[in-house]
Amino acid sequence: MDAALMPDGSMQNGVEDIEIQLLLEALYQRYHYDFRHYARASIKRRLLQARSQLGFASFSAMQDHLLHDPATLPRLLNYLTVQVSEMFRDPSYFRALREKVIPHLRTYPSLKVWVAGCSHGEELYSLSILFREEGLDQRTLFYATDINPDALRAAEAGVYPLDQIRKFTENHQKSGARSSLSDYYTADYGRAVFDKSLRSQVVFSDHSLVTDAVFAEMHLISCRNVLIYFDRALQDRALGLFRDSLARKGFLGLGSKESLRFSAHAPAFADFVREEKIYQRQDA
Repeated sequence: MDAALMPDGSMQNGVEDIEIQLLLEALYQRYHYDFRHYARASIKRRLLQARSQLGFASFSAMQDHLLHDPATLPRLLNYLTVQVSEMFRDPSYFRALREKVIPHLRTYPSLKVWVAGCSHGEELYSLSILFREEGLDQRTLFYATDINPDALRAAEAGVYPLDQIRKFTENHQKSGARSSLSDYYTADYGRAVFDKSLRSQVVFSDHSLVTDAVFAEMHLISCRNVLIYFDRALQDRALGLFRDSLARKGFLGLGSKESLRFSAHAPAFADFVREEKIYQRQDA
């Protein structure tokens, strides 16, 4: 059943769905942030949380504030964009990059790596550390992109709660670490502040997989646990961007629950490390 019948005869869930559609359209028309093709169940769950915690009586009230009070935008974006991650998340993925992909990347005199949907930077710093351990950091330019300005600022700062470091360290070791994670940060008042040198080769940029164009000639694109929040059409758009942004024989890494299998762009890629969702672009 799509909607629940209320005592007054109205269809409450149906009204909410209409409000959500209008809210997302307003967000796009007013600020050019396009969430209209995100997976609806996921976006509704996040909007319900935002409505409750931001104190709005309805999505229509939220829309009114969004249209007339620009200060509402960053508050809402923090709910609509996923900011939960950890360094070296899924260590076997990073081990596969280290053992299977890095040997191919060594053959290039210079490298470009795109971390799409970088959130607060945990994946970016994981890759920066990995490339340093493998002696490739000085020839690599990293692009870290996200649609949330607050997330980009947090990523550029490279500061994380100290109580997360134990998990980060465990993941790092399981990834085949060649050093100690403690070599890359200093502890300061309950925070871990990562070395500025890890981002000396990083370009932080606002970029939307929904509306923006390609980054050309990337050797590795890592976009993990982002596509699961898109509907099928938007997944195909993003994968098309990745295909067009990759150099010949470049690599694409996706999250453990993501796949190219049903994408229109699947023929452009071959499985490289199947179990870790690492693919290689085929010749055109």
